Amino acid sequence: MRSVLFALAAIAIEVPLAVHAQTVRRADLASLLNFEGQTKAGPPQGWGGNPIDTLFADDKTVHGGKWAARLERTASSSGQFSTITLGFPVDFKGSQVEWRGFVKTENVSGFTGLWMREDGETNAVAFDNMQNRGIKGTTEWTEYSVVLPLRAEANRIYFGVLMNGTGTTWVDDLQLLVDGKPIWEVPAVEKPKTPFDLDHEFDGGSRIRLTTLSKPQIENLALFGKVWGFLKYHHPAVASGKRQWDYDLFRELPRILSAPDHAAASAELHNWIASLGPVDDCGTRCISPNPAGIELRPDISWISDEQRRGPELSQDLQRIYKDRVANRFFVSTAPGVGNPVFDHEPAYPAIALPDSGYQLLALYRFWNIIEYWYPNRDIVGENWDEVLPEFIPRIALAADAETYKREMIALIAMVHDTHANLWGSLSSRPPVGNCRLPVVTRFVEGSAIVTAWAVNPPPADGLKIGDVITDMDGVSIDELLKRWEPYYADSNNAARLRDIGRVLTQGSCGPAEFRIRRGSDALTISATRTLTAPMSLTIGTTHDRAGDTFQKLSPDVAYLKLSSIKATDVQRYIDQASGTKGLVIDLRNYPSDFVVFSLGQLLVDQRKPFVQFTDADVSNPGTFRWGPVISLTPQEPHYSGKVVILVDEVTQSQAEYTTMALRTAAGAIVVGSTTAGADGNVSQFALPGGLRTMISGLGVFYPDKTPTQQVGIVPDVKVNATVEGIRAGRDEVLEAALRQILGARVPAGQIEKMAGVH
Repeated sequence: MRSVLFALAAIAIEVPLAVHAQTVRRADLASLLNFEGQTKAGPPQGWGGNPIDTLFADDKTVHGGKWAARLERTASSSGQFSTITLGFPVDFKGSQVEWRGFVKTENVSGFTGLWMREDGETNAVAFDNMQNRGIKGTTEWTEYSVVLPLRAEANRIYFGVLMNGTGTTWVDDLQLLVDGKPIWEVPAVEKPKTPFDLDHEFDGGSRIRLTTLSKPQIENLALFGKVWGFLKYHHPAVASGKRQWDYDLFRELPRILSAPDHAAASAELHNWIASLGPVDDCGTRCISPNPAGIELRPDISWISDEQRRGPELSQDLQRIYKDRVANRFFVSTAPGVGNPVFDHEPAYPAIALPDSGYQLLALYRFWNIIEYWYPNRDIVGENWDEVLPEFIPRIALAADAETYKREMIALIAMVHDTHANLWGSLSSRPPVGNCRLPVVTRFVEGSAIVTAWAVNPPPADGLKIGDVITDMDGVSIDELLKRWEPYYADSNNAARLRDIGRVLTQGSCGPAEFRIRRGSDALTISATRTLTAPMSLTIGTTHDRAGDTFQKLSPDVAYLKLSSIKATDVQRYIDQASGTKGLVIDLRNYPSDFVVFSLGQLLVDQRKPFVQFTDADVSNPGTFRWGPVISLTPQEPHYSGKVVILVDEVTQSQAEYTTMALRTAAGAIVVGSTTAGADGNVSQFALPGGLRTMISGLGVFYPDKTPTQQVGIVPDVKVNATVEGIRAGRDEVLEAALRQILGARVPAGQIEKMAGVH
């Protein structure tokens, strides 16, 4: 059975790739992990972390020895979380790494957790921060553990402790274990070096500075970008990792820029390919792709167009394609899953921007990954060939880091994949600013509605729950949507409005003016945008019911929300639901644990196929093949009542996949509205400037090959929240589910009472 991992769709506390971690030696780890090397008060010595004014060494509250570490946050603390951090090279072998230690908390309003992350050449390849089992409130000293498989592509490991919200956390007697042994007892192993380790010519910059580009230059750069990407994945000297291909781009770029016309650029590329060395006849090593099971083929017809490419260049490319052999230096596939893993894509975080060469590298890298490794490129909706020349001047001529990031965000948005974004750099996406109003906003019935407060207690004046915002600072919401939508990389409009709604009131700190509708009244409201530190930015990211994971809404109706579920508790919940007429499963959230099979197999009464994937064929870049159909198999205890599943625009990725499985139960009904339309395991990669993004790495289809990407989960019963319902505090989607179970004869008032205040 294949395992399936997904990206967290809601706001998550994640330690960024550019983490402030102290790199340490093996010999120093023992004293650092128990803090007994501490010699004075202040921050924990030898550790990295931020914000520094929230980190302390503590000699009063300890688990063992004389010292522990303390993370202490108040409402005025900077940032959204605090962390202490260490980093270590993966110069060892093993099957798993365990990060273990003792934790004590006091009045933690968010959560505390141990965290650990393995980084590959360009992106995180494994990560856990205990968010789904975080430590909250006040607890005594307890030992916790985070375990990750040691990934072959990992070259660094980061680990530490984080705390979100306010309160105090103490940690002590930490351990880093490899297959049960302390890290300092595990022999060091040196990994083979590649040209990416040995070639340092452009470490300080590409030496390419552009302020203008002519039309012929743009056309030549577009051809260069396509050829560079084609050679990256097909030429034996490149695809095998024998060259620092990013730096080869910088070596060739000046000659392409100086080419006066298309013919000259084609001739230069012909000479460049010749300099890479001969392409031998592949003989018995030739790739002979099996035509069976192909869902998506590469579009390589352009290499055969001798009239447009020039006969010499076209013949070069055709020969390389014919005699290609399997190489997996830049791309492999995730074990047991099949989505692409992008190796050897450096982030170059120290590059000073602007740098036109590195900015073009970012464009070429992203464009070619979509061209060859995106399973949904046939439904992107944009002419991908036209996107490349459009963005060459926008990205290459970006005059500062913020403009570069914003143009990359606009490029990524062209893919229309909610998983694809410039993660960690969304502060460059409009609306820009460090402050916002302490309210939660959501688009309901096409209007921007205030749905909740982000602070407690709420302000005494200003906006109220149910207010419809029509204008901000003299600009209509409709006009702002037109300006902002090109920077939102969402699969469909439901997800796009969801994401804009979450940051709608963001902007510069200070006073702002809002036009609103409150009932039948049109009002002008003055309010003040303030720093987000005291606000809870997770409120409104789920739309499920408050309270326990499992609830009995009546003797006839059980309710189960997956935002706080644990797989180990599933059978107990089904036992508790036994005898009810119906079970409501709320997926207007992101599941806290993977329960597709542990829950789904208790709902079906016969073997039920529910999904089929397409996987990348690494030996044939651009080709995706059908995988096997995956099914649920009945297990006991079986729930025999009616199953109603709730979804809306926050239902994304693993939540959508879970819905696909659970709706195969006999008579199951999906109630709600359009989901986010981004399913399948994510494939991450880095971009120059220390940036990172990812894509949906698998094609996800129903067993009849109906697609889910961009479409999302189509409800059986469509129910949307309404402005009136928001104002009244009603959960109209849950009410509709109750009617499906109890029938139309139950009075509306009784249904509303059972659903409760939302």
